[in-house]
Amino acid sequence: MNDNDIIDHVLKYEGGYVNNPNDKGGATNFGITAATLGSWRHLLVPATPAEVMAMPRSEAQAIYKARYIDAPGFGAIADDRLRMVVVDCAVLYGPKRATLWLQTALGVSADGFIGPATLGALAGADPLAVAKAVIGYRYQRIRDRVAADPSQMIFFDGWMNRTNDLLKLVGAA
Repeated sequence: MNDNDIIDHVLKYEGGYVNNPNDKGGATNFGITAATLGSWRHLLVPATPAEVMAMPRSEAQAIYKARYIDAPGFGAIADDRLRMVVVDCAVLYGPKRATLWLQTALGVSADGFIGPATLGALAGADPLAVAKAVIGYRYQRIRDRVAADPSQMIFFDGWMNRTNDLLKLVGAA
């Protein structure tokens, strides 16, 4: 599985254009928010809903590769299954949080940056055990988010189904 396969997996869940008033990300297309698209295009403001709606799939793929794989250093995760888990978590909860979960699962100092200590721990870790731990942090985040803001319950089943599917996909179920 390569990075394009991971991005294709993400896009299965991130679908097309939505602008749900309960979604804190606002207008999104292929899972890319107006804020992310505006930043990517150097607009200095979030993109408009019309710009988000018109964004081509190829641009979304480029954003995912650059911002959710390359920039946080997730390409250094040799195990495809673990890289899939971490990238998918980064898409939903941000690259920094995904990195913190990875580092916590590895038992290294959680600073949110992939560095020598994280890479060293990855080299000696059981990727499936780490993937399960990261997914466990994700389940907890879903529960915490809904508990803190009940309006997010509308997304609960979708978040849980996606996480359960990820768990099965990587063979951790």
